[in-house]
Amino acid sequence: MTPKESENFSNINDLKKEYALLQKKYSLPQFTTLNQQFDIEEISTQTEFLARKIRRTITEKLNGYLRFIELLLNPSTAPLFFFNLVKKLDAADREALTKIYALLGEFEASTIVLDLAYDEKQEADFIIKAANLFTKEIKPQLLAIAKKLTNGHTNTSKESTNSYFG
Repeated sequence: MTPKESENFSNINDLKKEYALLQKKYSLPQFTTLNQQFDIEEISTQTEFLARKIRRTITEKLNGYLRFIELLLNPSTAPLFFFNLVKKLDAADREALTKIYALLGEFEASTIVLDLAYDEKQEADFIIKAANLFTKEIKPQLLAIAKKLTNGHTNTSKESTNSYFG
């Protein structure tokens, strides 16, 4: 094991120890669960505000999904390849994405309050709510749609061969 790997391992163990204290205090999800969903192991443990760092890491991941969904729902400013992806979506997919987008938007808006007025209990409440909602509602729907987007088939009707170009 290199010194760098040893240092990272120690940081993860330190993070797990600090997290265990928060977890016990606020009944947070298991470290492994949050780490699998939101990559919280990348957090530096050199902070007085671990709950805030975890919330910000979760928020960063959720914002990535928010921006991706935004491009699918409104591809006017998206790269060209998004138009092929959008063709694979049906009305039910768009409705599900719209609901997920609204949920993620609410999370993003709520982080402004948390950033302006630190409260460890509110940070913990956010972590619990985000982890539960993501695991139970957002992830299954988003995963099904993502698989549909990557399967190579489109949902568009058969294109007409009687096109006129000019």
